[in-house]
Amino acid sequence: MGAIAQMLARLEDENLLAEVRKQLDEGVDPLAIFKECQEGMVEVGDKFSSGEYFVSDLMMAGSIFKQVNEMVTPLLGEEKAEKVGKVVMGTVKGDIHDIGKDLVVALLNAANFEVVDLGVDVKPEAFVEALKANPDAKVVGLSCLLTTCYDAMKETVEAIAEAGLRDKVKIMIGGGSLDQSVVDYAGADKFGMDAQAAVTIAKEWM
Repeated sequence: MGAIAQMLARLEDENLLAEVRKQLDEGVDPLAIFKECQEGMVEVGDKFSSGEYFVSDLMMAGSIFKQVNEMVTPLLGEEKAEKVGKVVMGTVKGDIHDIGKDLVVALLNAANFEVVDLGVDVKPEAFVEALKANPDAKVVGLSCLLTTCYDAMKETVEAIAEAGLRDKVKIMIGGGSLDQSVVDYAGADKFGMDAQAAVTIAKEWM
């Protein structure tokens, strides 16, 4: 693992950002820097899965990756890494929690997914509109922390079905105390225990 990947894996934000600026000034390929950051994010995900890192560490890694992404992306141009696939993400209607969703978005971006982030308190019809505008999206991610919003998840899945799009996408849900019973209730395909699981599921479906 290169220096950038190691610094990201160790959550050394200031050192990492300084190293990225230094390498960019020295003419290092932006894509190589981006790929090293992806390696670091994979390592962070592994540390989280093994119990060495916690949600707060994942959030910090996501924040660091986002800052590097903002520095590097404008310089990638046509060299930008080929996308794995497209995911439509949002926190469902009635819920304004965004930490979990933002974590998933950050990790999906790090894994070369193109993410259409609809934000929070997203109505079912907004998900449908996003899918119509992005016909190449194969995965929908519904985030929900409040148990009172399980109905909103169900309504969103039903709206996607009514629009004739249900057989074109896989739907994953996440947040709070979700389990298989909520998947069954909402009519989704799978639930992720955490942000790293969401990336694993999305990769399986591509």
